[in-house]
Amino acid sequence: MKAKTLAASALGAALLWAVPAGAQEKKGSPVTVTGCLAQGDQSNEYSIKVATGKTYGLQAGSDVNLKAHLGHKVTITGTPMSEKKEPVKTEKTEESEHLQVSNLAMVSTACP
Repeated sequence: MKAKTLAASALGAALLWAVPAGAQEKKGSPVTVTGCLAQGDQSNEYSIKVATGKTYGLQAGSDVNLKAHLGHKVTITGTPMSEKKEPVKTEKTEESEHLQVSNLAMVSTACP
């Protein structure tokens, strides 16, 4: 019994060392939303507001160019990112969730 407990403890410790410090854990399945792409509070931050009124903060993946589609109606696919805080209130709006963007498809060059 002691050997099993020791082995489980050693495995748990090894797994903790395998995760880089400061890495953000991703959760959930990919989410697809359509709305107007807007600039965030900083130059590398973006957001999308969907028809339900919910606003998502966006972090671009390495092969997605969000800046080129500012002011466009787009469909975004992304993975929810875990946050350490409650929803963030910015000067523009409250972001209820953040997505790591993996795909962008332009719907229209204009937002209603």
